[in-house]
Amino acid sequence: MTSQPPPMHPGAEAAPTCYRHPERETYVRCQRCERSICPDCMRDAAVGHQCVECVEQGNRSVRPARAMFGGAVVTKPRVTWALLIINVLAYLAEIADPEGVIARFATWSYGIYQGEWWRLITGAFLHAPLTSSWSLSHILFNMWALYAIGPELERRLGSLRFAALYLLSALGGSVAVYLFGELAVGASGAIYGMFGALFVVSRKLGFDARGVLWLIGINVVLTFVVSGISWQGHLGGLVTGTIVAAAFVYAPRRSRNAVQLSAVAALLAIMAVILLTFPPYGVIA
Repeated sequence: MTSQPPPMHPGAEAAPTCYRHPERETYVRCQRCERSICPDCMRDAAVGHQCVECVEQGNRSVRPARAMFGGAVVTKPRVTWALLIINVLAYLAEIADPEGVIARFATWSYGIYQGEWWRLITGAFLHAPLTSSWSLSHILFNMWALYAIGPELERRLGSLRFAALYLLSALGGSVAVYLFGELAVGASGAIYGMFGALFVVSRKLGFDARGVLWLIGINVVLTFVVSGISWQGHLGGLVTGTIVAAAFVYAPRRSRNAVQLSAVAALLAIMAVILLTFPPYGVIA
């Protein structure tokens, strides 16, 4: 005669527990690895739930979305808004101390020649002084253009590349003022650089770019017709922005980052050589 084990009562089996928290009873399993998981370890999936480790592993295997010409996808044009805010704050500073702000921060060729390098950038965030008859229209036009064009370019290029485009265009305009002008203020160099970039991007994507050409043509004509406008800053920014955009947009996909970074470094090096080699011809005969 053999002895039989006592019958098991319902519920006498060992209850499954969470693989990360053994003290917690659970009857939910990860859809990928089938390990038991408690509510604290559950992550919503397309079907059912997954554990923390499977979610992290899945995220590592998914390539992040990229903007059309590199960089992270832009959902909100934060760089555009930041540039708008900086320009407006600089204008408010001019209202508070018009003579002092212009004297210390305008793009002044001889001051740059004497080592005041900050003027190359700060002057691009100032606008016509309040004593000028077109002071308000100056900043309103530039900020309207930045608001209208900036978000689209930032989404196409990515935030970092758009910031590089804007600042390099501003710097290119200031270098042109240094070489052939005397004194200038305004974001127009950067804005004209955006015009050039918009044309390049439109051509690359196969859009009708005639409207952009008209926009550029009209503004270039106004540059030489309206008195008191720095043609150096406008054309310097236009040429620089067009070159930067072409380097960003036409860089081969496989070596895109290297080509884009090299283009930025090359432009900065060229500008540095110009500033260190040539005098300001507009003020020194």
